[in-house]
Amino acid sequence: MSRLIIVSNRVTPAKSSKSGGEGGLAVAVKAAMQERGGVWFGWSGRVFDHEPGPPDIFDVGRVTYALVDLSQRDHDEYYNGYANSTLWPLFHYRLDLTEFTRRNLAGYQRVNHLFASKLAPLLQPEDQVWVHDYHLIPMAEQLRAIGCQLRMGFFLHIPWPALEILLALPNHRSIVRALCAYDLIGFQTTRDLRAFWEYIELEAGGDVHDDGTINAYGRVLRTAAFPIGIDTDTVAAYAAEAETSRQNRRLTESLQGRKMVIGVDRLDYSKGLVARMEAVDHLFKTNPDLRGRVTTLQIAPPSRADVPEYIEIRQQLETIVGHVNGAYAEFDWMPIRYLNKGFTRRTLAGFYRLSHVGLVTPLRDGMNLVAKEYVAAQKPEDPGVLVLSRFAGAAEELTGALIVNPYDVENVADAMRGALIMPLAERHERWQAMFEWLQRYDVAAWQRSFTAALETVPIKSAA
Repeated sequence: MSRLIIVSNRVTPAKSSKSGGEGGLAVAVKAAMQERGGVWFGWSGRVFDHEPGPPDIFDVGRVTYALVDLSQRDHDEYYNGYANSTLWPLFHYRLDLTEFTRRNLAGYQRVNHLFASKLAPLLQPEDQVWVHDYHLIPMAEQLRAIGCQLRMGFFLHIPWPALEILLALPNHRSIVRALCAYDLIGFQTTRDLRAFWEYIELEAGGDVHDDGTINAYGRVLRTAAFPIGIDTDTVAAYAAEAETSRQNRRLTESLQGRKMVIGVDRLDYSKGLVARMEAVDHLFKTNPDLRGRVTTLQIAPPSRADVPEYIEIRQQLETIVGHVNGAYAEFDWMPIRYLNKGFTRRTLAGFYRLSHVGLVTPLRDGMNLVAKEYVAAQKPEDPGVLVLSRFAGAAEELTGALIVNPYDVENVADAMRGALIMPLAERHERWQAMFEWLQRYDVAAWQRSFTAALETVPIKSAA
């Protein structure tokens, strides 16, 4: 079996399989590497004033890690600049927050060339390369330019925007052309896949065939939706174990028999947190019978804390939380508990299990693994209810959730009330179907389906 070469912006070496703190990408990579072995290549997370040297290479188990440092200039222009000030907001439909400069674009291309030049000497003739996410769209094009003929696949973890949105990107043609240097492109949902096909047909003048094969820019490549899964059984086990944990006991005692609604999100404008808190406000305003009986726990660890847009969203969120608590709190009850810090996956699984409602209402999201982990963590004999944005990729799969429009505050509030009063039989029926789906299509199934599809790409198509 050929080696699998994983390339991602950030590499997180696994210190322990029991840590419980890995993110979705790290868990997925670990699952792939455990079966295949291989190399995980990417940025070390370190930033220096000097230019980067050779990769830092070391082994942990069957995985070889190859870490590259970045200069401050590269970090500013590639990571903070083009990746997160241009592509991230635009792909999440926030044209008002999208900034574009040729300087940042040049930095983006420069770092992708840097990564390609550092990776190429590590590659062997039978390797398969799997590149992840929007930071590294040009990687295949850069590798092809220096003679790499290997099979290369790409998976986009965030949404692919509709045609009219993508056309606002000044260099949209070069981005799509670079993406078509891969042999296989995977998207989270069929909605994202169709949006990509529309660009190929209407803007690039290419052809899209019924099987997802594309002819564009003189190349033949394959495209498909590969919805990312979670390690379902592990999350369920974490939740069961956490029932007797110190954190769960403290949380249970503090609730004093009240029902709990939980939200867990990075502090990011794509997550719809301000609108969510407005929905909580509307819930208590229009349902006075719920005051003192329901508590909302919103966990929002900071993200990109030095970026102005993120400073602003934090201020807005703190303002609305303060307003709701000021309007409805009593001396022995607070409607919203807002925590601006993170917790391990084990701890969160326990919190999910205690919650009567999981509130996942992003304005736009590629998948949203919190939604899936909430379902996996539920107590089978008394499960909670998932309230889920229609604009999260997970809504295509988790049809047992209460699907809402996150822009409609009243709709979200109504769904929250419906979830809080839903009979056990209906809750169980909705949860059972979703849990069985998550077991069938877990993270291992996801990585196997993608790598199996990449394995079938004819070598000649990489020419």
